[in-house]
Amino acid sequence: MSILPSSRFLRVLTVNIHKGYSAFNRRSVLHGLREAVRAVGSDLVFLQEVEGGSGAESAQYEFLADQIWSDHAYGRNAVAEGLDHGNAVLSRFPVLHSANHDISLPGVEPRGLLHCVLAMPDGLPDLQVMCVHLGLRESHRRHQLARLCETVRREVPADAPLLVAGDFNDWRSRADASLGGCGLTEVFRHHQGAHARSFPAGFPLLRLDRIYVRGVAAARPLPLPLRPWSRLSDHAPLAAGIDLQEAP
Repeated sequence: MSILPSSRFLRVLTVNIHKGYSAFNRRSVLHGLREAVRAVGSDLVFLQEVEGGSGAESAQYEFLADQIWSDHAYGRNAVAEGLDHGNAVLSRFPVLHSANHDISLPGVEPRGLLHCVLAMPDGLPDLQVMCVHLGLRESHRRHQLARLCETVRREVPADAPLLVAGDFNDWRSRADASLGGCGLTEVFRHHQGAHARSFPAGFPLLRLDRIYVRGVAAARPLPLPLRPWSRLSDHAPLAAGIDLQEAP
């Protein structure tokens, strides 16, 4: 049994797990992923390209969450060869509500936005979180970013703390102009002047993955080692420390 944290400080991790395979699909690395994810000690984990399981196959997010993250939510985005995959959130806090929003464009690869509301301890307000995986083409991403902001405006109270994380595929770093319109700030760019390099995992060059925040007291990048992550996916993970409220 996991114990709910009592601190206003959260550790957050986001990673595209490439359906549990190493880069170039050379081998299954799901067990290594579970150990690496657990070693970070995160309160919240945002997963992209995670298999939901079907038939005799168990869901990858349940395998990763087992005995550590008491609650989780999954949003199916696509089905291929009898297996579905999408985004997932693993949480040490109760998931009060979850909804998966289809932000796909007709005729292209399905994409989704998983929105969860988490019950926080110690009288803190409910935490809103969104896990996303955007398209490969910039025109598609513009549409999906607009849909993301529409969802924030429609479903997230203006005074609620909000975290948005995932694989934005935004190698030209143009997403901030859209997301700034709905009040979101990217943690790594705010502190380091540029988004974190996250792809390919073995020698990161492209800045594809992000952690955005709104309505929190503070947020800062947390360092992660290159190994073992460079052998566990084609994307490197990102981690951040989030202060939900100022210390009394």
